[in-house]
Amino acid sequence: MARALRLWPLLTGTQRYEKVVSTRNRGHGQFIEAPILAYLIETPNGRILYDVGCDYGKIADPELRAKFFDPMRPLFDPPQMTEEQRIPNYLHRLGLTPKDIDVVFLGHLHFDHAGGLCDLPGCDVHVNCDELAAAKTKLGSGIFEDEIARSDQWHIQSGEYEVAKGVYAVATPGHTAGHMSLFIELPQGKPVILCGDAADLSENLTDEVAPGYCWQDNEALAIASIRKLNDLARAEKAELWPNHDFAFFNSQPSFPTWRD
Repeated sequence: MARALRLWPLLTGTQRYEKVVSTRNRGHGQFIEAPILAYLIETPNGRILYDVGCDYGKIADPELRAKFFDPMRPLFDPPQMTEEQRIPNYLHRLGLTPKDIDVVFLGHLHFDHAGGLCDLPGCDVHVNCDELAAAKTKLGSGIFEDEIARSDQWHIQSGEYEVAKGVYAVATPGHTAGHMSLFIELPQGKPVILCGDAADLSENLTDEVAPGYCWQDNEALAIASIRKLNDLARAEKAELWPNHDFAFFNSQPSFPTWRD
């Protein structure tokens, strides 16, 4: 059976916010520091990025920072991101460039997952059809119009499918309308499930608590996706990787060490 070869978690920035953002109705008044992550996956058929972090320009430029992120206060502090945390710099450390990325798979379209597309021109972008349709309604928050302006050039996908050998798209709607996670088979260790924002924290998985923000306030759909991930992990003896959990992230090897 063909499997993915290597998996790198990439710390693309951090953000401080009220915990209730990650755990629905839990953590009012409690602020946490969360990693903003992307993942590089090497397969026998090419390289995949799951998510791409923030648009560095919106963070580095004081006027843009105020324009885009001040309206999120006091629930969210503006993201923190260094030049070194941009995706192309991680690729450079591995002897790669954005041209070496075959697929950018966006779990969803919030700014901390899709903004970094500006650093990856020409890449083949996959996104779920329900996710893009919902983004275009402008009913949700956390999506910046300029970051989806070129969506007519993306590959719009529906349902679950094999992204590459050993890498499978898993539908986990709830946090957003078309949220997708990734199941990754590795040659040495257990399979890994990148939960995306279906589960920000380990607590979302262990307690089956929904994220704070749910598309159209559909908490039941978000919990169903968490239970789906837990069931899949049990069935496949896979590891579940929450997406904004510093304790979990710090338990993984530091870049450029990889999982295989």
